[in-house]
Amino acid sequence: MEQNTELRLAWDFVEHTGTSIFLTGKAGTGKTTFLKAVREHSSKRMVVVAPTGVAAINAGGMTIHSFFQLPLSPYIPGTSFKDRYDFGKEKRRIIRTLDMLVIDEISMVRSDLLDAIDSVLRRYRDASRPFGGVQLLMIGDLQQLTPVMTAQDEEFLRSHYDTPYFFGSKALRQISYVTIQLTHVYRQQDHAFIEILNHIRDGNASAADLARLNERYRPAFIPKAEEGYIRLTTHNRMADSYNERELGKLPGRRFVYRAEIEGTFPEYNYPVEVALELKVGAQVMFVKNDASGKHQYYNGRIGHVVALDEEHIEVRCPGDKEPIGVEPQEWENTKYVINERTRVIEPQVQGVFRQYPLRLAWAITIHKSQGLTFERAIIDAGQAFASGQVYVALSRCKSLEGLVLATPIGGQSIINDGRVMEYISGQQEAARKSINELPGLKEDYFRVQLLDLFDFTALFAAEQMVYRTLLEYFHAQPKLTTYHGALVQTLQGKVMDVAHKWQALIRTQTSDGLHEDGFLERVKRSSAYFLETLEQEMGHALELTKAAQSANKKAMTLMEERFKELWLLYLAKDKLLRRMEEERFEVSTYMLAKQETMLDAMDVVLPDSRRVRPRRQRSGEESPFDDAEQSRKRERKPRQPKAPKGATYQTSLDMLLSGKRPEDIAQERGLALSTIYGHLARFIHDGKLSADKVIDASKVKAIRHALAQLPEHPTADEVKRICRADISKEEIYFILRSI
Repeated sequence: MEQNTELRLAWDFVEHTGTSIFLTGKAGTGKTTFLKAVREHSSKRMVVVAPTGVAAINAGGMTIHSFFQLPLSPYIPGTSFKDRYDFGKEKRRIIRTLDMLVIDEISMVRSDLLDAIDSVLRRYRDASRPFGGVQLLMIGDLQQLTPVMTAQDEEFLRSHYDTPYFFGSKALRQISYVTIQLTHVYRQQDHAFIEILNHIRDGNASAADLARLNERYRPAFIPKAEEGYIRLTTHNRMADSYNERELGKLPGRRFVYRAEIEGTFPEYNYPVEVALELKVGAQVMFVKNDASGKHQYYNGRIGHVVALDEEHIEVRCPGDKEPIGVEPQEWENTKYVINERTRVIEPQVQGVFRQYPLRLAWAITIHKSQGLTFERAIIDAGQAFASGQVYVALSRCKSLEGLVLATPIGGQSIINDGRVMEYISGQQEAARKSINELPGLKEDYFRVQLLDLFDFTALFAAEQMVYRTLLEYFHAQPKLTTYHGALVQTLQGKVMDVAHKWQALIRTQTSDGLHEDGFLERVKRSSAYFLETLEQEMGHALELTKAAQSANKKAMTLMEERFKELWLLYLAKDKLLRRMEEERFEVSTYMLAKQETMLDAMDVVLPDSRRVRPRRQRSGEESPFDDAEQSRKRERKPRQPKAPKGATYQTSLDMLLSGKRPEDIAQERGLALSTIYGHLARFIHDGKLSADKVIDASKVKAIRHALAQLPEHPTADEVKRICRADISKEEIYFILRSI
């Protein structure tokens, strides 16, 4: 992370709270750098999306419409999508276990699109919470690029939203989020130029600012080829026409280089031209950083073609003694999947676009210049038509001396949206308040996760929905309906009422009290109580309900969906309580366990992308509720006793001593790796096993060395920060448990 107060503050909100963040700042303040750091270092499970294909590829993510499978038409607030299970298994697994959604270039995201995201996240996670309870990290500058929409879309949305900007989202207005503004500019060092840019950005450009700026107006300016000036225009047709005209002026043969496309790579995501036309002398811009490690070029560097043939291109850039031999580069079109071994959300390549990383660059649009930096530029912004265009164009330049104006810039060219200015003004006070509350928000995050462990609201609601479905449609099985009616009452008394009292106690605990060993032992005992109660009261009911049948297709479809949700929530909570019965509660430990147990449950309930229907009764098969006495006997059937804890720990030890690695044991036993480490740690603690028999001795030494440098009872995150990169959190947990 940058040693910068603003960036450290943003990191704390991202990593140690559940508060959503709007990270903004002037051009060149490090927003892209921060996004890269979050992707590389955050322990949270995240997905990165952006509103356009180019922005998504630059951010290493997917487009919003592609990931959330949204139509391109405007979203009507309050509507829902046709089928709760129309996403594939992999997409559902990702969304159900997501901690954070990163949206880059948020200034281009319309309010209705953000509400459509909210609708999808509620559908697959928690319908009662905005964005399904997912933390948002929104990155962008409202005073640069604005939402793109047609006149028809704008007219349509006007009846539903008071602004097209993302902050008009109805879902976003339901959550508290912090605005963090980055202020240190890295791109420009010229303070006078920075001041002019700031005034233009804020809509406060003075006559003196415009006069100083228009000193750079040179309508007859013709740059020398070697100077590397690029012209920034407001419209695509202007840039394309200018490039074609300049290319046509050059003597010699045109060479055409065609891209190679493998797999799936949508045309709207193409990063450069499929057919790149060049001549010797053409002014070009690199559109990618040098991947060779030589750092010969970067995204936005200008140069000229000095040699080329069918398979070879050489470009010389100002200041270089030797030309650069340019090689084709690859861009990847990805989707997100879950790594079955590590259970980490990872991008999976769907297609590859292979082409020379160049584009003709006598001119490009201001829109395409977003994120780039130029030593020299000619700004043709006299026909600016959107808020922020002039600011974006000017802020691409590193200095006032490096820019030339092709058209003068007057007050009418600087377009600022009053709605944006009003929003930013209102956010400043809220941002200061949230920043002051950061220590408390960290503690609240711990408390919220602890409360979540003992929140059975969704499970209870799912059971009520199954009961209601039976009441309404399954009249032929009154005993099954009666059984579920009794179960609802039992859960209310033994689970919901007890959980409410326990949650009330958690809410009244002091911050210090929440972390006391005695209290955390009570958390373990409470986990054991709820685990035992749920298994005793619900396990048999689920088995019986699988046989529910009805001749009504609508009834079966409805029961399928509601039973599937009940089964999923039950399995996930059952597995989670079992983990928390054994492990000391920490936020990072709990979040990892919650994700893993949900994935395990989904593997059972949703084994593939096809629907899983409750088992229908076959012809002649006896219903479990045909005979009252038989039903009562089945209801009283005792549960199979669980294996004693000592036995399951011993099994893991025996497998280790037989030569198996912890990873092999976890896979063979169908348990999480962290659970296996927990089993083995008990034998370390009892002196029956040495830590270096479980993990590499050098890792044991490194972790213990890190522990010696930290205060008593450090968290795994604190240890991880000062350990070497190849040491995992599971290995740190193992050593912490074995102390």
